[in-house]
Amino acid sequence: MAGPRLDETAQAALDRRFMAAAIRLSRRNAGRTSTNPSVGTIIVRDDGAGPMIVGTGVTAVGGRPHAETEALAEAGELARGATAYVTLEPCAHHGRTPPCANALVNAGIARVVGAASDPDPRVSGKGYAILRAAGVDVVEKVLATEAAEQMAGYLTRSLKKRPEVTLKLALSSDGKIGRKGAGQVAITGEIARRDVYLMRAEADAILVGIGTALEDDPALTVRLPGLENRSPARIVLDRQIRLPETSKLVSGVDRVPLYIASCLEADPHRRAALERSGVRFIGTETHDGVVALPELLEDLAALGMASVLVEGGAKVAKAFLEEDLVDRIVLFQGPDAIGEDGIASPIDADHIPAGFRKLRDMRFGEDSYAEWVRDL
Repeated sequence: MAGPRLDETAQAALDRRFMAAAIRLSRRNAGRTSTNPSVGTIIVRDDGAGPMIVGTGVTAVGGRPHAETEALAEAGELARGATAYVTLEPCAHHGRTPPCANALVNAGIARVVGAASDPDPRVSGKGYAILRAAGVDVVEKVLATEAAEQMAGYLTRSLKKRPEVTLKLALSSDGKIGRKGAGQVAITGEIARRDVYLMRAEADAILVGIGTALEDDPALTVRLPGLENRSPARIVLDRQIRLPETSKLVSGVDRVPLYIASCLEADPHRRAALERSGVRFIGTETHDGVVALPELLEDLAALGMASVLVEGGAKVAKAFLEEDLVDRIVLFQGPDAIGEDGIASPIDADHIPAGFRKLRDMRFGEDSYAEWVRDL
């Protein structure tokens, strides 16, 4: 990349600026790239008039083409001598197409700035090695923590062989998540609910227990204008297949996939009826009369799922916490109390398990939001 040479401090600041933009870009296809992570790539050159973005790319829906390929195609000949900002180490393994590391070399990229490292043994360190061997200047780990957070599902699936699990709960001011026999209880306002829809849009699946499915009759879809087609798969823990064919979950199966995790002893006639409606089944093992969650998560990873949003209810949330299977905790809290007949939350902001660090606090109107993560 031509242009005036910057001192080390100015260059580091510029690298952080463009990497932050690449991380924001990577969110575009979060939850839509199958087993691949949603990576962002920005190509920047400076011909003397200041840095200019000449190519951008994000992993395509379904996982191919990769972000680097998309950005290089947009940049064309302007990529020669430029800098590529990539949120994940460029791949180094051959499939039906050449590795992205080689594509960057062949395009004449002079400098690559990377964020998160790829734990995939086919890639780890090898992508950067290809670049350096070709004389490309490589800078690693720029905003690595921020990039890893954005692709935590992929990293968790690679390292733990299961999806990243986010536990999301909405609490009343007195720490309740609902009222027995009342169905869905509005705890937070419209702005907070819209943020939940956005969380759903970036997940591979939403999971609830059969109790919540029967009590609330939820649809578990994304209801944001323009993002309706981003609704992830729905999963119901339903050992005995009690979900009615008339439920909203089943009625929407032609638009959004629905999986039921059931046991071998469940009524085969109920299973056959729901299968005719388009419901998919996951055979589960049981432990102490409940679904064996570690084994279920392994099965979900085998289906290509990297991120699961657990939305309820209290029993399911408690089970995931007790099994130490939660990677991220998101708590919304509304301003009103439910009272003594409310269902107590298994967790609140004052009782977060050890090993989690607080990531952020926000407000949505009268509602508060807090998020905690556990480092990989």
